[in-house]
Amino acid sequence: MLPGNSPTPEDIATVTQLIGRVPQGEFRVVVRDAAASPVVLLNAPLLEDGTPMPTLYWLVGTTEVHAVSTLEAEGAVDQVEALIGLDAIDAIHNAYALSRDALIPASHTGHRPSAGVGGTRRGVKCLHAHFAHWLAGGDDAVGEWVAQQLDARGVTRAQRI
Repeated sequence: MLPGNSPTPEDIATVTQLIGRVPQGEFRVVVRDAAASPVVLLNAPLLEDGTPMPTLYWLVGTTEVHAVSTLEAEGAVDQVEALIGLDAIDAIHNAYALSRDALIPASHTGHRPSAGVGGTRRGVKCLHAHFAHWLAGGDDAVGEWVAQQLDARGVTRAQRI
Protein backbone atom coordinates (compact mmCIF):
# COMPACT_ATOMS: atom_id res chain seq x y z
CA MET A 1 0.00 0.00 0.00
CA LEU A 2 1.25 3.46 -0.90
CA PRO A 3 1.61 6.21 1.67
CA GLY A 4 -0.73 9.18 1.53
CA ASN A 5 -4.36 9.71 0.64
CA SER A 6 -6.05 7.59 -1.99
CA PRO A 7 -7.03 9.48 -5.13
CA THR A 8 -10.51 10.94 -5.28
CA PRO A 9 -12.91 9.92 -8.06
CA GLU A 10 -12.14 13.34 -9.61
CA ASP A 11 -8.40 12.58 -9.46
CA ILE A 12 -8.95 9.23 -11.17
CA ALA A 13 -11.03 10.89 -13.92
CA THR A 14 -8.45 13.64 -14.42
CA VAL A 15 -5.53 11.21 -14.51
CA THR A 16 -7.44 8.99 -16.94
CA GLN A 17 -7.86 11.97 -19.24
CA LEU A 18 -4.23 13.07 -18.85
CA ILE A 19 -2.70 9.66 -19.61
CA GLY A 20 -5.34 8.56 -22.12
CA ARG A 21 -6.43 5.43 -20.24
CA VAL A 22 -7.62 4.22 -16.86
CA PRO A 23 -4.65 3.82 -14.47
CA GLN A 24 -3.70 0.15 -14.16
CA GLY A 25 -2.25 0.33 -10.68
CA GLU A 26 -2.49 2.05 -7.36
CA PHE A 27 -1.28 5.65 -7.32
CA ARG A 28 -1.23 8.81 -5.24
CA VAL A 29 -1.20 12.40 -6.47
CA VAL A 30 1.91 13.86 -4.84
CA VAL A 31 2.24 17.18 -6.69
CA ARG A 32 -0.59 19.42 -7.86
CA ASP A 33 -0.66 22.68 -9.78
CA ALA A 34 -2.18 25.96 -8.55
CA ALA A 35 -5.64 24.75 -9.67
CA ALA A 36 -5.17 21.48 -7.69
CA SER A 37 -4.88 19.34 -10.83
CA PRO A 38 -2.50 16.35 -10.69
CA VAL A 39 1.05 17.01 -11.90
CA VAL A 40 3.05 14.11 -10.43
CA LEU A 41 1.85 10.66 -9.45
CA LEU A 42 3.48 8.23 -7.05
CA ASN A 43 2.88 4.78 -8.58
CA ALA A 44 2.85 1.44 -6.86
CA PRO A 45 5.81 -0.65 -8.06
CA LEU A 46 3.42 -3.38 -9.21
CA LEU A 47 0.32 -2.96 -11.34
CA GLU A 48 -2.94 -4.62 -10.32
CA ASP A 49 -2.08 -7.70 -12.41
CA GLY A 50 1.40 -7.96 -10.85
CA THR A 51 3.27 -6.45 -13.80
CA PRO A 52 6.32 -4.49 -12.61
CA MET A 53 6.00 -0.69 -12.83
CA PRO A 54 9.50 0.86 -12.85
CA THR A 55 8.22 4.47 -12.94
CA LEU A 56 7.72 5.41 -9.30
CA TYR A 57 7.11 9.10 -10.10
CA TRP A 58 5.14 9.92 -13.23
CA LEU A 59 4.83 13.42 -14.68
CA VAL A 60 1.24 13.93 -15.89
CA GLY A 61 0.69 17.72 -15.76
CA THR A 62 -0.08 19.02 -19.25
CA THR A 63 2.11 22.12 -19.02
CA GLU A 64 5.04 20.24 -17.52
CA VAL A 65 4.84 17.30 -19.94
CA HIS A 66 4.78 19.62 -22.95
CA ALA A 67 7.66 21.77 -21.68
CA VAL A 68 9.86 18.77 -20.87
CA SER A 69 9.02 17.15 -24.23
CA THR A 70 10.28 20.32 -25.91
CA LEU A 71 13.56 20.08 -24.00
CA GLU A 72 13.97 16.43 -25.02
CA ALA A 73 13.27 17.28 -28.66
CA GLU A 74 16.04 19.87 -28.50
CA GLY A 75 18.64 17.32 -27.39
CA ALA A 76 18.61 18.05 -23.66
CA VAL A 77 19.10 14.38 -22.70
CA ASP A 78 22.63 14.33 -24.13
CA GLN A 79 23.33 17.78 -22.72
CA VAL A 80 22.37 16.91 -19.15
CA GLU A 81 24.20 13.57 -19.26
CA ALA A 82 27.40 15.35 -20.24
CA LEU A 83 26.88 18.04 -17.60
CA ILE A 84 25.94 15.82 -14.62
CA GLY A 85 28.05 12.78 -15.51
CA LEU A 86 27.17 9.11 -15.59
CA ASP A 87 28.51 8.30 -12.11
CA ALA A 88 26.26 10.93 -10.47
CA ILE A 89 23.32 9.74 -12.57
CA ASP A 90 24.01 6.14 -11.50
CA ALA A 91 23.72 7.27 -7.87
CA ILE A 92 20.33 8.87 -8.63
CA HIS A 93 19.14 5.62 -10.26
CA ASN A 94 20.31 3.54 -7.29
CA ALA A 95 18.56 5.73 -4.70
CA TYR A 96 15.37 5.78 -6.79
CA ALA A 97 15.38 1.99 -7.13
CA LEU A 98 15.83 1.56 -3.37
CA SER A 99 12.86 3.87 -2.68
CA ARG A 100 10.69 2.04 -5.20
CA ASP A 101 11.72 -1.42 -4.04
CA ALA A 102 10.94 -0.54 -0.41
CA LEU A 103 7.27 -0.32 -1.48
CA ILE A 104 7.18 -3.91 -2.75
CA PRO A 105 5.54 -6.26 -0.24
CA ALA A 106 8.00 -8.69 1.33
CA SER A 107 5.64 -11.52 0.35
CA HIS A 108 5.90 -10.72 -3.39
CA THR A 109 7.58 -13.55 -5.27
CA GLY A 110 6.91 -12.54 -8.89
CA HIS A 111 8.73 -10.26 -11.26
CA ARG A 112 9.99 -6.99 -9.84
CA PRO A 113 10.69 -3.63 -11.47
CA SER A 114 14.33 -3.18 -12.32
CA ALA A 115 16.88 -0.43 -12.78
CA GLY A 116 16.43 3.20 -11.77
CA VAL A 117 14.47 6.26 -12.84
CA GLY A 118 11.82 5.12 -15.31
CA GLY A 119 13.50 1.71 -15.58
CA THR A 120 16.76 3.14 -16.92
CA ARG A 121 19.91 1.14 -16.31
CA ARG A 122 22.50 3.78 -17.26
CA GLY A 123 22.35 7.41 -18.28
CA VAL A 124 19.19 9.41 -18.86
CA LYS A 125 16.30 7.97 -20.82
CA CYS A 126 13.46 10.26 -19.81
CA LEU A 127 13.68 13.81 -18.50
CA HIS A 128 9.99 13.60 -17.55
CA ALA A 129 10.67 10.89 -14.95
CA HIS A 130 13.65 12.72 -13.47
CA PHE A 131 11.70 15.98 -13.26
CA ALA A 132 8.74 14.20 -11.63
CA HIS A 133 11.11 12.65 -9.09
CA TRP A 134 12.62 16.05 -8.29
CA LEU A 135 9.23 17.79 -8.06
CA ALA A 136 8.11 15.12 -5.58
CA GLY A 137 11.07 15.98 -3.36
CA GLY A 138 13.66 13.53 -4.66
CA ASP A 139 17.38 14.28 -4.70
CA ASP A 140 17.70 14.29 -8.48
CA ALA A 141 20.25 16.60 -10.11
CA VAL A 142 18.82 15.82 -13.56
CA GLY A 143 15.32 16.85 -12.45
CA GLU A 144 16.72 19.98 -10.82
CA TRP A 145 18.52 20.87 -14.06
CA VAL A 146 15.23 20.42 -15.96
CA ALA A 147 13.54 22.81 -13.49
CA GLN A 148 16.28 25.37 -14.10
CA GLN A 149 15.81 25.08 -17.86
CA LEU A 150 12.05 25.56 -17.56
CA ASP A 151 12.51 28.52 -15.22
CA ALA A 152 14.94 30.13 -17.70
CA ARG A 153 12.27 29.77 -20.40
CA GLY A 154 9.62 31.33 -18.19
CA VAL A 155 7.53 28.16 -18.07
CA THR A 156 4.89 28.39 -15.38
CA ARG A 157 4.93 25.02 -13.67
CA ALA A 158 4.05 23.27 -10.46
CA GLN A 159 6.43 23.99 -7.59
CA ARG A 160 8.60 21.41 -5.91
CA ILE A 161 7.22 20.09 -2.65
